[in-house]
Amino acid sequence: MCSNRVMRWTSQNATPPAGSLQIPGLLQTTRTPEFAGVRFHEVMAKSALNKVPARSAMPFPWTVNPYRGCSHACVYCFARNTHTYLDLDPGQDFDRELVVKVNVAQVLRAETSRRGWRREHVALGTNTDPYQRAEGRYRLMPGVIEALADSGTPLSILTKGTLLRRDLPLLARAAEDVPVDLAMSIAVYDEELQSSIEPGTPTTAARLATVRAAAELGFRLRVFLMPVLPYLTDSTEQLNQALGRIAAAGAHSVVYGALHLRPGAREWFFTWLDRHRPDLRGAYEGMYARSAYAPRAYRRMLSQRIAPLIEQWGLAAQDDDEYSSDPASGAGAEDSAGVTARATPAQPALF
Repeated sequence: MCSNRVMRWTSQNATPPAGSLQIPGLLQTTRTPEFAGVRFHEVMAKSALNKVPARSAMPFPWTVNPYRGCSHACVYCFARNTHTYLDLDPGQDFDRELVVKVNVAQVLRAETSRRGWRREHVALGTNTDPYQRAEGRYRLMPGVIEALADSGTPLSILTKGTLLRRDLPLLARAAEDVPVDLAMSIAVYDEELQSSIEPGTPTTAARLATVRAAAELGFRLRVFLMPVLPYLTDSTEQLNQALGRIAAAGAHSVVYGALHLRPGAREWFFTWLDRHRPDLRGAYEGMYARSAYAPRAYRRMLSQRIAPLIEQWGLAAQDDDEYSSDPASGAGAEDSAGVTARATPAQPALF
């Protein structure tokens, strides 16, 4: 839980003094005119590889996160609560107080060069986005990609960032030596809603153009149509329009799933509802009263609604329910709608 001190800063639309932050390895805190309201906390990381717990359902054993916090500012982002570990709040601080591991590529190269490294799959984009806007300033990803490829390590990237296009030639070269899996997260296809609920992300059109650019280089790119937002993006018409645009962009497959509202994200999302859609607050309170996951009946309805549309557009599909760690979800090898997954994604959507 956030300290009272941090909550007070947030309520005053202020940020905590840099000297008061307890961030391991902090070198300096800096601002730049291109990122109004954002502070970068540059740190020297002691490690780059994060081991995924054995009990996790994630289909990869390792992750790398060059950044903590994310300027995409998606109000539903599951990772918001991780900022409280730094005594920062999961709301505005998550969007504006960004930790940058400036030496991540060098540390990763050292770790993957060790004799004991088994060249297991490494996933990027599991916590916060490696291609958020800060990557344009710090350019950490080319070094990360090269370190993994040079060591013979398979990798996957999940992003909402169109900065991925900058590194597509590098990723294409890496794919000649190691498996490289790319996925683009595109949840909202209404411009007004997208700019409200994901205010720091590139436009949907720009992300679809990035999908096209990757497909033209031969990547079988997967689009994460998630989270599907109840009452906001889940009508048959909305889903059909989204899938049509995804197919037209040249995507190979789609992963879909209903909104998760974990602690931190839940409070921030309800703040957004109060400001923009107070008429839906009661419905969401009812749906998420007992779990961070949408009710089983809703997930079943969503699967039944979207499955024929995905088939119609010629896309391979995966329901994210398979990767739910919520004991109440009823997820397993067969999803809660009774639809067996047809293609296992290399990486689930986590933001």
